[in-house]
Amino acid sequence: MDAGGTLLGERSSRGDMYAAAARNAGLPVTGKEMADLMREVHDRLPRELHGAWRYQLEWFSALIHRVFVGELGLAPDRLPGIEEALFADFRDPSSFKVLPGAFELQGVLARSGVRMAVISNWSEDLHALLSGLGLSERLEFTLTSAEERCEKPAPEIFHRALERAGVSPENALHIGDSPREDYDGARAVGMDALLVGPDDGGGRRRASDLIEASRKISEHLL
Repeated sequence: MDAGGTLLGERSSRGDMYAAAARNAGLPVTGKEMADLMREVHDRLPRELHGAWRYQLEWFSALIHRVFVGELGLAPDRLPGIEEALFADFRDPSSFKVLPGAFELQGVLARSGVRMAVISNWSEDLHALLSGLGLSERLEFTLTSAEERCEKPAPEIFHRALERAGVSPENALHIGDSPREDYDGARAVGMDALLVGPDDGGGRRRASDLIEASRKISEHLL
């Protein structure tokens, strides 16, 4: 399973959280303005920066520096406090919420003897977040792109998950919310896939949410 946008979500959007930190530092910016700026900076940053892979903490430090100092003009000596606060927020399970149907889906799979794992483009902090939200108890393992130094939709991270689980692609299903990263990425290595979210007209097999996903998977397993 994917993590962000599938099993868990942010209580306040990332743009809003960064914007609040900026306003606390006297930089007037809205959540939307910040989200647009973060997206621009994110897309400009290389996947590997000074030896740090995307979403490793050192990579996020570079993103924060470029947003607050490079784009918003914050004095560099004020950055450490902002960075520390943002890292603390994103490590705190209370900043996130378990999405509807996540526990139900895990229950359906556990009762059917299906083994579960997470593959996510996320920092190394994901392990603690999943644990703090009560989502890790039924997982065999979690692979994060930051630790694996490869990310969805690249085949390598799916192959590593399959190898660790000891299963062949045709006996595995990946569930996620991103058409490109989750659905197309899994299908490219021969796995089955289920997309969660509104229909994008791409003809992919999907469920509107995890509650419907639980029903569809339960019917298939029975």
